[in-house]
Amino acid sequence: MQETRQNKIARLLQKELSVIFQQQTRLMHGVMISVTRTRVSPDLSICTAYLSVFPSEKGEEILKNINASEKKIRYELGTRVRHQLRIIPDLRFFIDDSLDYIDHIDELLKK
Repeated sequence: MQETRQNKIARLLQKELSVIFQQQTRLMHGVMISVTRTRVSPDLSICTAYLSVFPSEKGEEILKNINASEKKIRYELGTRVRHQLRIIPDLRFFIDDSLDYIDHIDELLKK
């Protein structure tokens, strides 16, 4: 039962975070951020979000900016989901490099 609630909240947070990043990246031309996966802790207090950044060369720089503005992002998220959740979880962001890994494997297979 608890796992179902975790999954529903994770999907909700993924959707809302992707909208927030879509609005923020309109100001930065040539950069696209997508939320590939979110996981919520069993007590619903921590949300771990995996981000895919295009172009991937700017990934570390953008992750630093996102971590620096984590409180603003959490506040914006809170205004969006305040009717669905009592407590807005703490946010943790990581780069999802699975696409780079797939490209690397494709390169190796072509050789």
